Amino acid sequence: QVQLVESGGGLVQAGGSLRLSCAASGRTFSVFAIGWFRQAPGKEREFVAGIRWSYSYTNYADSAKGRFTISRDNAKNTVYLQMNSLKPEDTAVYYCAADMNGGVWSVPRGSSRDYEYWGQGTQVTVSS
Repeated sequence: QVQLVESGGGLVQAGGSLRLSCAASGRTFSVFAIGWFRQAPGKEREFVAGIRWSYSYTNYADSAKGRFTISRDNAKNTVYLQMNSLKPEDTAVYYCAADMNGGVWSVPRGSSRDYEYWGQGTQVTVSS
């Protein structure tokens, strides 16, 4: 199993920045990729960004490109999501998740169905 704990959410004004952290423990040596997802009230959970655990491949949703940066620190077993130029529409609960079965894929996958382990989520609220 893999345990994931998110932190770093909060309230920020539009145009501001936040950095989310996802601390992983357990069978991290088997992780294929870590993804960040978000879910706003009344909406489906959507992919934001992902990063391979052992390589430099990343993947971003169009809404995140140019504003968000995903990175990792393997020594700390932690993945970060730096979010800049935040907009009110970025308001959501943000989750990190572990994909254990990427197989032949090179870039992180963007479907929540491919992610086996999930954190509890952290709230991000962007005021206008």
